[in-house]
Amino acid sequence: MSRNVRLGLFAAAGAMLAALLVWGFTGLPAFGDFQGEYGWILNDVAGHERHVTNVVASVVFDYRGFDTLGEEFILFAAAIGVALLLREARDDRERPRDEVRSDAVRAVGLMLVGPTVVVGLYLVAHGYLTPGGGFQGGVAVAAGVVLLYAAGRYRAYSAASPHGLVELAEGAGAGAYAAVGVAALFAGGLFLENVVELGTRGTLASGGTIPILNAAAGLEVTAAVVLLLHEFLEEVMYPA
Repeated sequence: MSRNVRLGLFAAAGAMLAALLVWGFTGLPAFGDFQGEYGWILNDVAGHERHVTNVVASVVFDYRGFDTLGEEFILFAAAIGVALLLREARDDRERPRDEVRSDAVRAVGLMLVGPTVVVGLYLVAHGYLTPGGGFQGGVAVAAGVVLLYAAGRYRAYSAASPHGLVELAEGAGAGAYAAVGVAALFAGGLFLENVVELGTRGTLASGGTIPILNAAAGLEVTAAVVLLLHEFLEEVMYPA
């Protein structure tokens, strides 16, 4: 297939996608004018049924927790698939070294590593109390680790997140989510049904199994993002 044909197909497909997006956006309700029946029901019942103050967390990790399990394993499979494909195709040619020349960039960037990781952990830990959660917080924690490369060197990033440990963490995050569902079956409930004490609403000790599932998602997302960046960076960087 020639380059012009490929460009023509891309242009046609892009135009169709743009038209669909415009059509979809024009049909959205006005901002602040949500009329979803299920959303109103959840706003009314989630707080006292699940003892959480963030209704989104109750939806993601309880009411539709099985869907979230699927999303976790999609991310898990995607990250592992990328790792397998890139490692298989990677050769041994030397790549440019990756030193940051600016002392100011290095100093400020490395100073932000700790605060960024702490913010990410806060988002994970309080995801069922305030806006946040394992998915958002996991990306923030991974961003803190990535700063070691962006402001320093790839060697520092690689040392702080060794492949074996990252892969173990990714598997543990995905496996822990499924294990909570299996544990509920052994306890006589349905898969992923809450079978533990719900705790006091508004505190970290609330939500039943929601905090556990939330933490598992945070671990999985953090490890998956770090692993993907490992593989992408190793395609173009040679650790000094």
